[in-house]
Amino acid sequence: MTTPASDADVARDFSNAYRQMTEQIGKVIVGQNEVIEQLLMAMFSRGHCLLVGVPGLAKTLLVSTVSKILHLSFKRVQFTPDLMPADITGTDILQDDPDTGRRKYTFLPGPIFANMVLADEINRTPPKTQAALLEAMQEHNVTAGGHAYHLPEPFFVLATQNPIEQEGTYPLPEAQLDRFMFNIVVGYPSRAEEIDIMKRTTSTHRPQLEAMLSGEQILKLQEVVRQVVTAEHVFSYAADLVRATRPKEPTAPKWVAELVAWGAGPRACQYLILGGKARALLHGRLHVTTDDVRAVAYPVLRHRLVTTFNADAEGVTTDDVVRKLIQAVPLPQEEAAAKVRR
Repeated sequence: MTTPASDADVARDFSNAYRQMTEQIGKVIVGQNEVIEQLLMAMFSRGHCLLVGVPGLAKTLLVSTVSKILHLSFKRVQFTPDLMPADITGTDILQDDPDTGRRKYTFLPGPIFANMVLADEINRTPPKTQAALLEAMQEHNVTAGGHAYHLPEPFFVLATQNPIEQEGTYPLPEAQLDRFMFNIVVGYPSRAEEIDIMKRTTSTHRPQLEAMLSGEQILKLQEVVRQVVTAEHVFSYAADLVRATRPKEPTAPKWVAELVAWGAGPRACQYLILGGKARALLHGRLHVTTDDVRAVAYPVLRHRLVTTFNADAEGVTTDDVVRKLIQAVPLPQEEAAAKVRR
């Protein structure tokens, strides 16, 4: 982006691509506009997504629909209690070499070797198998038999999760949760949306989806996101918001120590800014505002906070904590006004 005219064109193209994608997704998915926006923001930011909701809310259908409108390879892994790490990453198998007649080990890639990987019901499998995704999500590599294998680009992990209170589920470890850029809560549809769902799914209508973006185009859009201008005060606000989640931080509100046992780490700061950049572009802007940061605060922070026993006893959720933090942490311009008044 070198000139104002080209900047405007890039923002317009990005916004148009987003609008066209949401139109295609809307042919299959009823409502869930905020969920779709957050999913696409994470995708254009090179982030992974965790979609949380009770069974039957079209989480899997949403991910498979997104895969159909993109020219990307797609693999689905159904996570079950007996799934092993090698079932995801791949394994070395012993094969005969037709040239030499000798046997040698050959790596057989697992379903993780795809542009888009759907980890369906990820918390139905024990942490040992969940951890098979850690290296892939962070490094975009898989190590097997002492060799590192690079995953195809772009690479996204989109995981669905049932509420952990349900039977037969294993909570994701904090290290695993931190690899997800967004934790997206998928809620129940409205009454009108539910009626629309019934009409669509109980008829003979089959929506026709058009593939829109290639992997190369997505990689270019991801670069565009990182070029969005971010002012210094926006960086400051994101840092203040994340640091306020830490109980031992001197500048954190006093009530944080009562409600939060463990706060968010530096990845939260990074994802607040990246999410804010993607949101700005989706809305046709070339600069990030504190409103963008606030808008992505819930999906970025809700899975990075560990509440205390007192908070759990009082029914305080991490969303409640994020809401209180947004109200408590002043915006940079408010801080400047306060200093002037003093």
